[in-house]
Amino acid sequence: MGLHKRLTKEIRNGPTGPKIGAFFDLDQTLLAGFSATSFVRERLVTGRMTGREIAGTFFGALSFGVGRLGFSGLMTATTAAYRGLAESVLVEVGEEVFVKHLARQIYPESRALVEAHQRAGHTVAIISSATRYQVAPFARDLGIEHVMTTELEVKDGIFTGEVVRPTCYGEGKAVAANDIAERVGIDLLDSYFYTDSHEDLPLLEAVGRPRPLNPNRQLAQIAKERHWPVRRFSSRGRPGLGDLVRTGLSYASVGPALGAGVLAGLVNGSYREALNVSGAVWSDLATSLAGIDLRIEGEENAWASRPAVFVFNHQSALDPILMLKIVRRDMTGVGKMEIRKDPILGPIFAAAGVVFIDRANTSAAIEALEPAVTALKQGRSIAIAPEGTRSPTPRLGKFKKGAFHMAMQAGVPIVAVVFRNVLDAFPKDARVVRPATIEATVLPPIDTSAWTPETLDDEVHALRARYLEILQQD
Repeated sequence: MGLHKRLTKEIRNGPTGPKIGAFFDLDQTLLAGFSATSFVRERLVTGRMTGREIAGTFFGALSFGVGRLGFSGLMTATTAAYRGLAESVLVEVGEEVFVKHLARQIYPESRALVEAHQRAGHTVAIISSATRYQVAPFARDLGIEHVMTTELEVKDGIFTGEVVRPTCYGEGKAVAANDIAERVGIDLLDSYFYTDSHEDLPLLEAVGRPRPLNPNRQLAQIAKERHWPVRRFSSRGRPGLGDLVRTGLSYASVGPALGAGVLAGLVNGSYREALNVSGAVWSDLATSLAGIDLRIEGEENAWASRPAVFVFNHQSALDPILMLKIVRRDMTGVGKMEIRKDPILGPIFAAAGVVFIDRANTSAAIEALEPAVTALKQGRSIAIAPEGTRSPTPRLGKFKKGAFHMAMQAGVPIVAVVFRNVLDAFPKDARVVRPATIEATVLPPIDTSAWTPETLDDEVHALRARYLEILQQD
């Protein structure tokens, strides 16, 4: 399966190898928004921004906006207050801002472009006027080795308050691209550059494949005159009215689903049937109303051996609904204690027999899994995320062993579900669901009858490696 095929067709059908460069701007290109805004806001609200830095940032931005100050002057004005500050402070802030605010704002389409270039063996680089402290987390998450940014002078791990010239802005980006090209042997005339701004015209003109993304008004006009292909993405940023309406309808669907379940339970005299109908109806209504198209490969594997422990890679609060849509009936789950306190989902999940665990208390968490083992022995399947917590990016986390111990104790198989693109619809900490196509691969059941505590690590490692293979991650 593969999404974004039309978007990446040119790359897939084009030349391959490291001599082809793929250069990406950051703000408004890879990211829906401006990293500097979130960076400054985080330092401000956490009290880590001095009065001098606030003043320098405000007046620098004002002077730059009215044309009285160039970019280098702006950077000098805003970073002078860093003099004497340890570089490690901005490294820490950059990581914190990425996880808390920016990871979920990466355009899925831009991520697909990066991955397509990487599969083609191209030399991929981020060339941004932002600082390394803003850009580095993005590069690591996207697997991009080459990063060219505006650099701040550092001596013995301490900022001097000076900016290294030239800055990576305007003509400076073309200089940076030429530097990378000379170092690794890139043919610029056969390379790509993705950006939203007309201020990057020097590099757009230096490459053979200029590719404006979400262009501003000036760049859109230039692209029209020069017949450059333009793409605009709306999957991130401020949600539209349609997104808000669909999200509201999706949340509201729990009412009709519960009503249908209660009716079915009364007619059949079965509490389990009430749960089955409610879960199936809710998952169908919620995904349909939200504009979610779930495409399942290997769906027959979900029915091949029941009960089972269904494991899935956890990225979104949408995952439980997607698992309901795949498993359909006779299923409960394991969730974090915080969900139990949710005024809507808490009572519903509790009524469905979900086992809540306190992740901060390992011994208590192990004891809390005993009801789940009992449910498995009674014929109900369990859905659980072995990563334990949601990730802000598609990167697969480490697997914990609780799910696999449950399967061994209950004598049931493991069924692995691999989700792709869930973050396109509902990133971590999001409130609004976006229409999206989500892919799910259901692997054949894994017999656990021969597993032992001594071989468990190897079994878990092998399954995680299978996830990485399907997700095309290292």
